[in-house]
Amino acid sequence: MLSNVYSRGLAGIDGFPVTVETDISNGMPAFDIVGLPDAAVKEAKERVRSAIKNTGFKFPARRIIINLAPAAQRKEGSGYDLPMAVSILSAMDRFTADGNYIKKCVFLGELSLDGTVNGINGVLPMVISAYREGFTEMFVPAENADEAAVIDGVNVYPVKSLEDLCNHFEGNKKIPRHTVDLTEYFARSAASVLDFCDVKGQENVKRALEIAAAGNHNVLLIGSPGTGKTMLAQRMPSILPDLTFDEALEVTKVHSIAGLLSKDEPLILKRPFRSPHHTISAVGLSGGGTVPRSGELSLAHNGILFLDELPEFSRSTLEIMRQPLEDGVVTISRVNATLTYPCNIMLIASMNPCKCGYLGDTRRQCTCTPAQINRYRSKISGPLLDRIDIQVEVPNVDYDDLSSTANGETSADVKKRVNRARKVQLERYRDLSIYSNSQLDAGMLQKYCPLDDESNAMLKAAFDNLGLSARAHGRILKVARTIADLEGSENIKAAHIAEAIQYRSLDRKYFE
Repeated sequence: MLSNVYSRGLAGIDGFPVTVETDISNGMPAFDIVGLPDAAVKEAKERVRSAIKNTGFKFPARRIIINLAPAAQRKEGSGYDLPMAVSILSAMDRFTADGNYIKKCVFLGELSLDGTVNGINGVLPMVISAYREGFTEMFVPAENADEAAVIDGVNVYPVKSLEDLCNHFEGNKKIPRHTVDLTEYFARSAASVLDFCDVKGQENVKRALEIAAAGNHNVLLIGSPGTGKTMLAQRMPSILPDLTFDEALEVTKVHSIAGLLSKDEPLILKRPFRSPHHTISAVGLSGGGTVPRSGELSLAHNGILFLDELPEFSRSTLEIMRQPLEDGVVTISRVNATLTYPCNIMLIASMNPCKCGYLGDTRRQCTCTPAQINRYRSKISGPLLDRIDIQVEVPNVDYDDLSSTANGETSADVKKRVNRARKVQLERYRDLSIYSNSQLDAGMLQKYCPLDDESNAMLKAAFDNLGLSARAHGRILKVARTIADLEGSENIKAAHIAEAIQYRSLDRKYFE
């Protein structure tokens, strides 16, 4: 007796088709799983056997071979338990009446020994992959039902146990189709606890962060301890444009695979804000392991990666970011697999001007020696610094600003301007598959960032006097393009270039 049941596997953040082929034949009782299974899949034999017996069925005392096709692709995880159990029961002719219908379904889930179906990671990308190939009937763990049901056009059936699934196909008790109302989640995501109006003073820094949000530019904040660098960075998500549905799906896929998706939030609608500790390893930041997994760069996809106390990170860890910041993806190559994860992020980094933190401070004396200062700053390489579009000094806050009772500008007000600028960029680049000025390449700069004679002369003088690199030149143009968009100007003017140049002046002050 032979049966085929369809499931899904994961490769990076994408699903791939897996056909669970079961053959039950005469011979010495045996249960073998082939098709390049990992340890978790091999252990499924005992879970499946116990689940079938404890559901009330007699496990066949015959030779059972399960092939997970395609056999050349490695199968990982416990999500194949349910499809293997269904395939065995189907080969035992338990679902004769619905045999053809079963072939139109996709099954996902881990089994407990008593037949309970447990949740698994990565359901959303697997459901999306199956739907794109024409499958609409998805039987998933009840724990993952909300996550799967966010895809329009998919019929999701939450399975609590193997017994419930058997009753469904035998017609005894149908499992009701599961749906979710995303309106509630969108409304919940609109509320933001942290607001820019909480930050007293620092108007020049707020201006720089508004530009960064409008063009998705990377930012470096330099200032003494207590000037509000972290406070400002934590409020950046409140002025970023809302995630589109497609962006939300991408973010949710990454978090689903990593097992970080909340049961109460089947679709992530807030831009991620990841703030790893400076002791993080290179693998923790970029991703990796024997079986490559996503790191902080990917978990911050379509959001913000905040690196507080940047020079405290190991230099090797920081250098990992150079290529991903340029390409928007991180590729992890291992013996077992080569996987690519998305990491289209905004990097916000903060640092003190020296080891003690008070170099140039008007209130406290710096205690660092020149050698200590150089050693502290040398952890940040020139190539990495070149990839940071905006570098801004964060000064001490005056007492008058701190004690002021006047209401500052709210994040909602800033966000309106950011959204207008982003809308201009979306319209401008609608045929180029990019959405912000930060993604312009060298060829696009000539077309979308032309300069008049005055602006060109100003940029030339800055290039020569500051010793800027070609990459820094391009990033000044991108920032100037964003400043022009915020002001509603079609052309880049000298004032826009001047402001953009000022955000590169820290190159020479702190890193010469």
